[in-house]
Amino acid sequence: MGRDFPFDDCGRAFTCLPVENPEAPVEALVCNLDCLLDIMTYRLGPGSPPGVWVCSTDMLLSVPANPGISWDSFRGARVIALPGSPAYAQNHGVYLTDPQGLVLDIYYQGTEAEIQRCVRPDGRVPLVSGVVFFSVETAERLLATHVSPPLDACTYLGLDSGARPVQLSLFFDILHCMAENVTREDFLVGRPPELGQGDADVAGYLQSARAQLWRELRDQPLTMAYVSSGSYSYMTSSASEFLLSLTLPGAPGAQIVHSQVEEQQLLAAGSSVVSCLLEGPVQLGPGSVLQHCHLQGPIHIGAGCLVTGLDTAHSKALHGRELRDLVLQGHHTRLHGSPGHAFTLVGRLDSWERQGAGTYLNVPWSEFFKRTGVRAWDLWDPETLPAEYCLPSARLFPVLHPSRELGPQDLLWMLDHQEDGGEALRAWRASWRLSWEQLQPCLDRAATLASRRDLFFRQALHKARHVLEARQDLSLRPLIWAAVREGCPGPLLATLDQVAAGAGDPGVAARALACVADVLGCMAEGRGGLRSGPAANPEWMRPFSYLECGDLAAGVEALAQERDKWLSRPALLVRAARHYEGAGQILIRQAVMSAQHFVSTEQVELPGPGQWVVAECPARVDFSGGWSDTPPLAYELGGAVLGLAVRVDGRRPIGARARRIPEPELWLAVGPRQDEMTVKIVCRCLADLRDYCQPHAPGALLKAAFICAGIVHVHSELQLSEQLLRTFGGGFELHTWSELPHGSGLGTSSILAGTALAALQRAAGRVVGTEALIHAVLHLEQVLTTGGGWQDQVGGLMPGIKVGRSRAQLPLKVEVEEVTVPEGFVQKLNDHLLLVYTGKTRLARNLLQDVLRSWYARLPAVVQNAHSLVRQTEECAEGFRQGSLPLLGQCLTSYWEQKKLMAPGCEPLTVRRMMDVLAPHVHGQSLAGAGGGGFLYLLTKEPQQKEALEAVLAKTEGLGNYSIHLVEVDTQGLSLKLLGTEASTCCPFP
Repeated sequence: MGRDFPFDDCGRAFTCLPVENPEAPVEALVCNLDCLLDIMTYRLGPGSPPGVWVCSTDMLLSVPANPGISWDSFRGARVIALPGSPAYAQNHGVYLTDPQGLVLDIYYQGTEAEIQRCVRPDGRVPLVSGVVFFSVETAERLLATHVSPPLDACTYLGLDSGARPVQLSLFFDILHCMAENVTREDFLVGRPPELGQGDADVAGYLQSARAQLWRELRDQPLTMAYVSSGSYSYMTSSASEFLLSLTLPGAPGAQIVHSQVEEQQLLAAGSSVVSCLLEGPVQLGPGSVLQHCHLQGPIHIGAGCLVTGLDTAHSKALHGRELRDLVLQGHHTRLHGSPGHAFTLVGRLDSWERQGAGTYLNVPWSEFFKRTGVRAWDLWDPETLPAEYCLPSARLFPVLHPSRELGPQDLLWMLDHQEDGGEALRAWRASWRLSWEQLQPCLDRAATLASRRDLFFRQALHKARHVLEARQDLSLRPLIWAAVREGCPGPLLATLDQVAAGAGDPGVAARALACVADVLGCMAEGRGGLRSGPAANPEWMRPFSYLECGDLAAGVEALAQERDKWLSRPALLVRAARHYEGAGQILIRQAVMSAQHFVSTEQVELPGPGQWVVAECPARVDFSGGWSDTPPLAYELGGAVLGLAVRVDGRRPIGARARRIPEPELWLAVGPRQDEMTVKIVCRCLADLRDYCQPHAPGALLKAAFICAGIVHVHSELQLSEQLLRTFGGGFELHTWSELPHGSGLGTSSILAGTALAALQRAAGRVVGTEALIHAVLHLEQVLTTGGGWQDQVGGLMPGIKVGRSRAQLPLKVEVEEVTVPEGFVQKLNDHLLLVYTGKTRLARNLLQDVLRSWYARLPAVVQNAHSLVRQTEECAEGFRQGSLPLLGQCLTSYWEQKKLMAPGCEPLTVRRMMDVLAPHVHGQSLAGAGGGGFLYLLTKEPQQKEALEAVLAKTEGLGNYSIHLVEVDTQGLSLKLLGTEASTCCPFP
């Protein structure tokens, strides 16, 4: 059989293993060759000098991450040995070395005495592993022999010159001559095990080749590196050994790798499924392996089976039959240039050797003949003696039938006593049949690999659908990269469209659209501009309008139609990806809108015309859990954030005031409490409000507040003046302010929205509870299209120290729990908490898009980090309950690391320098909010450190315009009060 491998048409190197690497950037089957390359590159290779690594692919290796190989003073060649038992060595090669690792001899199938000489102190022997390293000098010497007769006959140059081929063994010719104890005479007359028994003149021809090797390599030292914690297994022709290498007998469940299985409970512990798609009830027994199969049940495969290469068309042949201790394989063939399919069936216990008692289907040939009616002359030529009956030469396997397609049934009939009047036997005899030896040259390995690729992506599409619909935290990005690199993103895009269109959950649909965006981004291959950016091209407005009005199926179909126009070049692909993310934002908004369920108001007496309603709020500082409150994390993962309401330099910096005015108009003012810098806007008609959903438009937040408070209906047929006069007898004036710099990171915009809503509702004769107001702000920010989470309004509207939480469900509901601290701890906290304005505006414009992209991709590091954020929030709350500043400092420090993992790039160099300078003086520190700039907050080791830290920072160059501010916990939260009309300090609007 030469180097053929009976259990994989593509050979030992491309045998797929039950191994999956979730960290891999591209999803792919793992072959033995992949594992060996990984071992050579990342385990054995690091630290080695320049040279050449040589590795066989006939074995399975396991090597620890740091095998501890020393390369000091290395020269010559080095073999890698792995431990084995003396019993295993009887059929294998072993090294004999001196205590320094110098190889003295190499024994193949050595005597018991030879093997015992190789036993190491651990009771194991160093097996020939198939891995060798040649130094540059030794490699050059070996390479130089390829032009010297008779060694040139090992190469195609020698063959093309008409030389007689020479077959040499790497270990028992090339390396053996370098072993210290081997003499020239013994080496020249020895026969490598690969040669077998041949003509006497072959041995003579080989002697001259060996003599040439001796001259070139004898003075090169050969050393051994023994990896005591590794393992080695040669891939023999034993089906039992092969099955054992692909299964874990003691495992609690089945190994399912790159496969989709509908009924996993039917797979026995200790079984293995690799690159398969199993639909319906497919039962698999212990110790059995399925590879590269697409099966539709009901199918029962019992213990000790290997089944490969079967498709749905072949499933029916397995119905109603239990296989046990069998190897059933489908093969792609090419007979006289025509593609075809063939099937082979053998027993797990059958021997592939040519000598000894032969069996087929685990029984002696005589019993097989009796059971089936097959005769010896059906399988072998008449002159073949019974002693020469062997499996490799038996013409068992039909490859062509005169009138129909072949299937597994053309072999499975042999398992039972015949009750069909011999029909199956006659059909088998009527077929053109080949032996295993004859079949090998007809195997179409290119078609086999193409078929495996096709099945891999078929199951991958099922995986993508299942991961999305079951809301699993598995990343599809490696699969997306695989589809794009293999040139077949089309079927994946179609599947994602189907999932999005059919999803009853806006969260599932939004993630499917985000995956479409990822596919488009991958197709651009890093070209075409930035992924984050605008998504309001007019060409995409039609599909967006369908999504806005809730017609998901029509929206997804319209998106796909538009997408087809944007696939021609990278710049268009990236822009299309941005618009798919924009479509996802629409669905996120609709999901967050569910928070309206928890917004309620109570009618109260309407304030008099001109009477001001003033709402004031503290800022907020987040101590743990930020980002987990951001949709969709807030309702897919569930969020938990610990925040503090704080006054800055003794003031509550955020506020709004509202009053009714006689004119049926809306007067809006944005800016400081005093009027010098105030931006004033007058809305006299509904058209003046239409830019309420454009966050950067003047007064957009205030306009959205009027709409969300129900004071104005922007899509009503009634004019603005009619609406205001009919309900309120006039219009409103609304003024908002913040004394904090833009981009502070202290939750300003959301808290500002809360104060605006609270003041407006009270001016309109309604009262909103604080928890209802938290949900109303969520709604307002979706209307405004800024998105965002709930932690800011929880932190500023609710007093003191508290934990906000949202569950992994819709409608989105936020619940708040006050954290009780020891008596006197609030004052202690005030003495140790400082704010440092970094002088850098927080640049969060693209941070949110980047984080949502990573979350929707379910990158493992991001998913793990998100869970850590929620978990640490509870630990941080415990730190407050204990009143432990050091513990809270640790929480702050790890919280900042979590933020940086969530949003890479959120730590400017200036801020890092500032944090490094302050580190010796603080228990912990973090940038507020999403990072990128704004306020840095510190928990100092000593109390009242403002002046001391100012002095520290003053000595540091390059920090820019920073400033340090006092901060204290606010125990009031949102305050709402009515003032008299004379309290107005606002200049009349023109």
